[in-house]
Amino acid sequence: MGLMEDSRGELVSRIAELVKEISRLPECKNICKRMHGDLVRRIKLLSSLFEELKDGSEEFDEEEIRGFEMLKIALDSSKELLQSVNGGSKLYQVLQRENIAYKFQEMTEQIEEALSQIPYDKLELTEEVQEQIELVHAQFRRAKETPDSPDLQLDLDLAIAQKERETDPTVLRRISEKLQLRTINDLKKESLAIHELVVASAGEAGDGVEKMSSLLRKLKDCVSVESPEGDTSEGEKIFLRHRSPVIPDDFRCPISLELMKDPVIVSTGQTYERSCIQKWLDAGHRTCPKTQQTLLHTALTPNYVLKSLIALWCESNGVELPKNQGNCRTKKPGGSVSDCDRNAVVILLEKLANGNPEQQRAAAGELRLLAKRNADNRVSIAEAGAIPLLVELLSSADPRTQEHAVTALLNLSINDSNKGSIVNAGAIPDIVDVLKKGSMEARENAAATLFSLSVVDDNKMSIGAAGAIPALIQLLCDGTPRGKKDAATAIFNLCIYQGNKARAVKAGIVTPLVRFLKDAGGGMVDEALAILAILAGHQEGKTAIGQAEPIPVLMEIIRTGSPRNRENAAAILWSLCTGDLVQLNAARQLGAEEALKELSETGTDRAKRKAGSILELLQRIDVVSNL
Repeated sequence: MGLMEDSRGELVSRIAELVKEISRLPECKNICKRMHGDLVRRIKLLSSLFEELKDGSEEFDEEEIRGFEMLKIALDSSKELLQSVNGGSKLYQVLQRENIAYKFQEMTEQIEEALSQIPYDKLELTEEVQEQIELVHAQFRRAKETPDSPDLQLDLDLAIAQKERETDPTVLRRISEKLQLRTINDLKKESLAIHELVVASAGEAGDGVEKMSSLLRKLKDCVSVESPEGDTSEGEKIFLRHRSPVIPDDFRCPISLELMKDPVIVSTGQTYERSCIQKWLDAGHRTCPKTQQTLLHTALTPNYVLKSLIALWCESNGVELPKNQGNCRTKKPGGSVSDCDRNAVVILLEKLANGNPEQQRAAAGELRLLAKRNADNRVSIAEAGAIPLLVELLSSADPRTQEHAVTALLNLSINDSNKGSIVNAGAIPDIVDVLKKGSMEARENAAATLFSLSVVDDNKMSIGAAGAIPALIQLLCDGTPRGKKDAATAIFNLCIYQGNKARAVKAGIVTPLVRFLKDAGGGMVDEALAILAILAGHQEGKTAIGQAEPIPVLMEIIRTGSPRNRENAAAILWSLCTGDLVQLNAARQLGAEEALKELSETGTDRAKRKAGSILELLQRIDVVSNL
């Protein structure tokens, strides 16, 4: 049934307005500049279609309505994405660039799909507009098939900067230039953006904030050395020396209203200066001063993220760094967690063991955060006996408690000694059960925990025998982008053990992996190739891969993929072609000789070897044919 004329007009007008709004968005000047600019430019080209449709009067039929509604939804989402990346923390965006690139690719695919649903031949369009829209559609189709390539130099520089304590200034200069964080003022703005990010995420930004803070400090040191005066004029410097900077509200203790020196979190999630809230508790109060909620317990959890942000703010504003005060002894060099934190852990474990469901959920959540903070906490929490209690909570009927428990175990498993304790506590079957039945977050973290435990070779067999692989494959198929990555990483590690290869093939892993290879925009090509390269060395794996007819996509990757992907594609192709003339001839018909000769000259060492071996197989066919 068609729309009424005014409703048709509303739909066309809204889409036309969306195109205009997106076209008027300011130019993006951060790491997303290219993706942002490309998407805006393509959407802008749609304006001629809707300007012409606004003048029409014919009603839409159901097919036309469906296409235009899909396009409106896609443009709404695109506008939201474009606005979200044009501002905020540059460091956050560069550390999240893989997820952001995936979102841009997703928007491109949605718009292309919507354009495919619009029957242009049924619309009264001029020939010029018809041709232009076909060109725009072709651009979206090509963009869908060729996602934005990563900045490999930036990836390498960031990995070095995060790994090395003393980073080469050349590396930091390249990062500084790429992110346009060249001056002290640039870094001050970035510090404020990180602070706003933490506030907006209600403190759940996690270890990403710690990574950003660490990188920001290194960049600040580099910029200060290269340009000590930054871009501040002499007059501004005098002003800065004599002014009293306004302390952000979130850096003030709600009780004293002073800048916090040792911020801690109470059970309601509010943060206070340690000495102030301790006096409140010592006076017999059992409520949160700010919210008036009853405290589930009196443990005080250090807010390391906020403390780091306060330190950055102090450095940027010339304020003396706060020093820890209060009655609690802080960590001694080389020692473990402070006495205050140890007491907090004991209280939390008491809640885990004997508390009501609400108390158990809160305690598991706080242990999860504590275990994430640092290595000393992970040792102390395990030594206090938390692991068996957390394993028991994996079977909790409360989804949130289950999430906290499995994530706390994941964080504890970072410590190699804790891996054995977790396995000895009988955790593997329960983690697999969470992987099968838990919430999406719990499933993702269960997959990551299994990967962490599988680093120990003896655990690979136990995890596979517990039925983890079919559940991981399910997450690989229906998980979020992060969930798929976690599942793929765990599967790859488990399949190093020969017995798990057969389990994975039997569970049907080859079909989704080959599907990932063919979906370049899905962000899973690297992982799929790495797993297939392992499975191809197993006879059952080789057979299953061959039946999926992967030769065309493997040849395409050998021609155009990244060095590592070309290497893995060549390894898979070599396994398939060895002893199989059908596969070898299929590769030849797709131009394998030329592509492999090029790879044998320009590929990695392993890629050159594999390419040479396949070329030898092709030469043998020629010799046999000529006999």
